[in-house]
Amino acid sequence: MTQAQGRLALNSVSVSDLIDIIAAGARDFFNAPVYGLVFGALFAIAGWLLIALLFVLGLPYLAYPLAMGFTLVAPFAAAGFYAVSDHLEQGKPLSWGSILGGVKEAIGRDLRWMALVTGFALVIWMDIAAFLFFAFTGFHGVGPDFLDRLLSTPSGLVFLVLGNLSGAVIALFIFSLSVISFPMLYDRDVDFVTAMMASVRLVMANPVAMCVWCALIGIAMGLSVLSGFTGFLIVLPVIGHATWRLYRHAVPIAAPNDGANFADMKVV
Repeated sequence: MTQAQGRLALNSVSVSDLIDIIAAGARDFFNAPVYGLVFGALFAIAGWLLIALLFVLGLPYLAYPLAMGFTLVAPFAAAGFYAVSDHLEQGKPLSWGSILGGVKEAIGRDLRWMALVTGFALVIWMDIAAFLFFAFTGFHGVGPDFLDRLLSTPSGLVFLVLGNLSGAVIALFIFSLSVISFPMLYDRDVDFVTAMMASVRLVMANPVAMCVWCALIGIAMGLSVLSGFTGFLIVLPVIGHATWRLYRHAVPIAAPNDGANFADMKVV
């Protein structure tokens, strides 16, 4: 790691580093399981309520894209995990007051604006999903033959392919903006644009490792959705804590909190 022209240098990330990062995230979860289980349960309950709401509103065709779209807002939901990992790292006593207080303080800074960015991306994804649904399946609604039309007709298969591809593109874009920006905004008093640019630079400098990390998150979240959201009880805490550990690996701890030009970070 080197400093160039007084500007902070990011550490590079390899695929082998991800193994250690995931292991560290799992250790954080097992060292403070109550917080992870509670936050994971809240996320699962939110998923159940939103899916139920879609069925009540007669929009069941949006259940799948909404469930998969949870990946877009998961980094913000993981703020509690960042707080727990930060406390464990510094040897601070854990309590609900200190954890929620740390999250509240971060939200009072630019973390809330970053959350708005990912929330807006989720809305755009839902709009695209609805448009594709009506474009390829018509306005017949979801009837008894819906799955048969979806899986056995050309229009249904094209819808599945395009829908999943468009979701993957949006997810990859948001991942690039948020992979370390959320923990950075929790940890440092920087603006959200600067944090996003630092996150993008890290992804561009480590494309293989970051694509693997993105794929692992997508697979884990997908399996959690298939489990009826119960997988979030384990998956979300491990990913949340591991994201903090990834941030700690990539961004030098000794760097100044204020005034650093994160947008011009070099990755070494």
